Amino acid sequence: MSHFDLIVIGAGPGGYVAAIRAAQLGLKVACVEKESALGGTCLRVGCIPSKALLESSAKYHEAKEDLAVHGIKATSVKFDLKTMLARKENIVSELTGGIDFLFKRNKVSRYQGLASFVAANEIQVGEETLTAKNILIATGSKSSNLPNVEMDDDIIGDSTTALSYSKVPKHLVVIGAGVIGLELGSVWQRLGAEVTILEYLPRILPGMDEEIAKEAQKLFKKQGLNFELGVKVTGVQKEGKEAIIQLEGKDPVKADRVLMAVGRKPNTEGLNLEMIGLDTDKRGFVPVDEHFQTSVKGVYAIGDVIGGAMLAHKAEEEGIACVEQMVKGYGHVNYRAIPGVVYTEPEIASVGYTEEELNASQRAYRKGLFPYLANGRAKALGHTEGKVKILADAVTDRVLGVHIIGARAGDLIAEAAIAIEFGASAEDLARSSHAHPTLAEIIKEAALAVDKRAIHI
Repeated sequence: MSHFDLIVIGAGPGGYVAAIRAAQLGLKVACVEKESALGGTCLRVGCIPSKALLESSAKYHEAKEDLAVHGIKATSVKFDLKTMLARKENIVSELTGGIDFLFKRNKVSRYQGLASFVAANEIQVGEETLTAKNILIATGSKSSNLPNVEMDDDIIGDSTTALSYSKVPKHLVVIGAGVIGLELGSVWQRLGAEVTILEYLPRILPGMDEEIAKEAQKLFKKQGLNFELGVKVTGVQKEGKEAIIQLEGKDPVKADRVLMAVGRKPNTEGLNLEMIGLDTDKRGFVPVDEHFQTSVKGVYAIGDVIGGAMLAHKAEEEGIACVEQMVKGYGHVNYRAIPGVVYTEPEIASVGYTEEELNASQRAYRKGLFPYLANGRAKALGHTEGKVKILADAVTDRVLGVHIIGARAGDLIAEAAIAIEFGASAEDLARSSHAHPTLAEIIKEAALAVDKRAIHI
């Protein structure tokens, strides 16, 4: 039996970051991960590999469609899917190996296997028994499914399956118009697949600012993505090498690949939570207080398994706040300052309140908009589609929300997140010098537009 100050269950972004930070703070730490590779869903079969394929497919599309305007003639452009997939796997391998190195450098003891609670301070991992003063659950989430849909991880699969298709589908049907469905749908559409996205709600990107989502849908349709919104999938059946997607009140749709992208659910399988009297809520999430403490003393939880935005960086912030609370007595996460990014073309990024949330709460606000089309750097890049929207309190001018659709939105949103974290006003952004020519000037101009004094429009 081995004893630790802290045992972290799960080596995804929340878990491995929490383990490293706890070790930095002087705790004796163990991290248990059931997979052979560290990094969790995000690094192994999520954020990182999907971005690798998005980048590769974007470069192929650019070479085929967009270079001529720059005076670059690329004839007979082809792609090698095996090379793309191998590059993706190499990136994942390097990064998972990097976490292994960080564990060794910080003296975090690693255990591979499925952790199961024996007591509030004791878990079983295979033949090993581990005890600790505190145990942190960071087991993340897994793909959700629909009733009457049986996935075979081949013709009908989730995002993990869609990251490794051996050939480009003729017709890919994506069920769900959220981040995962749009990103992976974009990958395979760029490589030549016909892509149809089915969504139960009457809009894409549920939860994001509706004005931005509407503009995104128009741009995606121009690129060739097909949308069927407000449709209910009642079942999916395999017929030979095809799938038949049944729709309520509509004709069925045929496809050679189906991607289930209907969200994610908490992963507590095998933890044996009932042994320690820890109940999940009706959706399967582990309830915690403001310090990530569960109802069982000494047992904490963070990340996807506790709900909220299912984002890797949100889990990281929670992991650090949780262990700092254990050691220092204080840890905090400002959830309104956590950005979200969709890595499509163009990118979409958001932080803070949406316009719909502000209207629902009857909070008075002012809005500033500025288009990419009026920015010199965007013109030089050849990416002029999109805009920045800033929402500021009508009385205090404090920045409440920033929403971006356009080139490199995922990088630009960092400035907005910092503004919200520090309680900055739109005037603060407007008065701060932004280098010229840069895309960041669009944020400055949008901030000026809050007070109706944008310069370049």
